[in-house]
Amino acid sequence: MEFSPFNPVIKLCLQGMSFEEKEMPEEAAQLFLKAWEEASDDHEKFLASHYVSRHQKTVEDKLKWLETSLEFALKINDDTVKSALPSLYLNISQCYQNLGDHENSKKNAELSELFRNHPSDKGPFYHGTKAELQIGDLLTAGGNSNYKSEFKMNHIYFTALTQGAGLAAALAKGDGAERVYIVEPTGNFENDPNVTDKKFPGNPTRSYRSEMPLKIIGEITEWNRPKPEDLQKFREKLENSKGDIIN
Repeated sequence: MEFSPFNPVIKLCLQGMSFEEKEMPEEAAQLFLKAWEEASDDHEKFLASHYVSRHQKTVEDKLKWLETSLEFALKINDDTVKSALPSLYLNISQCYQNLGDHENSKKNAELSELFRNHPSDKGPFYHGTKAELQIGDLLTAGGNSNYKSEFKMNHIYFTALTQGAGLAAALAKGDGAERVYIVEPTGNFENDPNVTDKKFPGNPTRSYRSEMPLKIIGEITEWNRPKPEDLQKFREKLENSKGDIIN
């Protein structure tokens, strides 16, 4: 399943997080439970149980929900969830530590470290923009941020999800047509720290960044474009965001 903020279960999780930010934990917990009850596939169950775990009253219950989340994450076994495994194992390790089970705590801490490596994602990768480019062109760092125009970006950003690249194209500055290019990293890349383990566990948007250029190797013309009302909500969130961009 491709991660989408417009998925009904993910929307419930986003609403729950909004209540968390407003310091309304009971309301948040109810929405997360509703997300769990409405989850219909392994990916939705993985995410919903992760959030349900955050509102448990006992360490035992928190551990139960975290291990449920891990169970579904391991069933999925793709790059959408692999990036969540380090933090998931680490949280499980902490639960065992709090319960005095040092053997299981150590085992899960070691698994966390094992999975904390360079992204294993093999792509294909995409970059959304309103710039007109040609195959063979190189995208380089140093441009202005689409989200905070006063920022010069030290990295070039890309994603393995066409919908994510399409959203980036829609939000990009300029009056040109929205374009999604197929790109090839020319050097090492890393998880985008602005999204990884922030609102969602791991890097479900499969968003990456590199200091090295991206080579344009193709272009796609078909992707799921956001609805105008959803796009407006994204723009409003960006305008009201008080968080700093990690550059």
